[in-house]
Amino acid sequence: MKGGIGSISRRSFEIRHHLKGRSSRVVLDETQLKAESQEQQQQQQSCWANMPPELLRDVIQRIEASESVWPIRKHVVACAAVCSTWREITKELVDTPERSGKLTFPISLKQPGPRDNTVQCFIKRDRTTSTYQLFLGLPPTLVENGKFMLAARKFRRTTSTDYVISLNAEDMSRGSNTYLGKLRSNFLGTKFTIHDSQSPHSGGFVSTSRPSRRIGSKQVAPRMPAGSYNVAHIAYELNVLGTRGPRRMQCTLHTIPASCMELGGSAPTPTEFSAGTLDEISIPHSSVLSSPRSRAAVADCSTIDCEFASGPLTKDSPLVLKNKAPRWHEQLQCWCLNFRGRVTVASVKNFQLVAATEPAQPVVQTDHDKVLLQFGKIGKDMFTMDYRYPLSAFQAFAICLSSFDTKLACE
Repeated sequence: MKGGIGSISRRSFEIRHHLKGRSSRVVLDETQLKAESQEQQQQQQSCWANMPPELLRDVIQRIEASESVWPIRKHVVACAAVCSTWREITKELVDTPERSGKLTFPISLKQPGPRDNTVQCFIKRDRTTSTYQLFLGLPPTLVENGKFMLAARKFRRTTSTDYVISLNAEDMSRGSNTYLGKLRSNFLGTKFTIHDSQSPHSGGFVSTSRPSRRIGSKQVAPRMPAGSYNVAHIAYELNVLGTRGPRRMQCTLHTIPASCMELGGSAPTPTEFSAGTLDEISIPHSSVLSSPRSRAAVADCSTIDCEFASGPLTKDSPLVLKNKAPRWHEQLQCWCLNFRGRVTVASVKNFQLVAATEPAQPVVQTDHDKVLLQFGKIGKDMFTMDYRYPLSAFQAFAICLSSFDTKLACE
């Protein structure tokens, strides 16, 4: 028995030793396979990355110049996805919307629009889900004809309403990396604040509306981007009795200096998204083309946390926008604005925004006369949105969302 037990113990040891050696070889083989796979990927990538820089630059430059509109512009984005070398050269060759008039990468939605023309978009509203989608394109009759840009969802609260804006129509979570910011209104719908998901270049104010919570003995921050920065205010003038005509509105953009409208002036232009989300946000204000049924829907702007601009503005002052005043058409018996054929349905929501003029500012008057943002109705749940420098698509979209909100004291 003793010898038998000893022999059994030796055999079990030999078996365990054999299995251990076998398992070590398996791990080694898997490691080799991973290493070989990575080496093959690097070799495949190097085939593209090792192209002569002059040839690569010429190829990408030709693609960028020839494919200027969506959906074929997706090929420019595809070039940036090949490898790091292609990506860096593509980023160098693709200019900002301000200078090229083209929207390419997601960061383009945070950059100022072109100076010499407008970016024409349309917004589709879904009443059942309280969502709004922004598309790039001319024909708004079919959503498929446009390039999706941004989405927003309306959330009603006890004393306010939030419009959460995201790059992803399927993910409206404030903790998502596609979250850009939000628009918040007061109870009456007369004052709005635009919040950015992270610190802008300048002029933003930190919002402390979402404090962290304590779980056990640890303090845990809410699942959301790095911050919530107050970057703009919009105010509609009270019109309780509806006797002051169309809506009147003013927007103060804290992150855009008033000097951007001067000759040689410039607006902040983010070049990439920071960790988590994006860079800069802002908003304009609204005027309207009202129907005969809503003669008294357009009123004058009132003050918000930031008072309406009064007196001459300095170069360091934030840019202030105001709605372009409509004129009364005697034959049609309604308020009218020249939308150049882009608006077909009279609505209290329709507006055009221009820069607030100040006699003390040495600026070109024609720059102030330019419509920086116009928004108007063309169908039951379809609206056009055209914007230009110094506004970005994000800022313009947020401003237009304020026109959708119910205004108990302005209609």
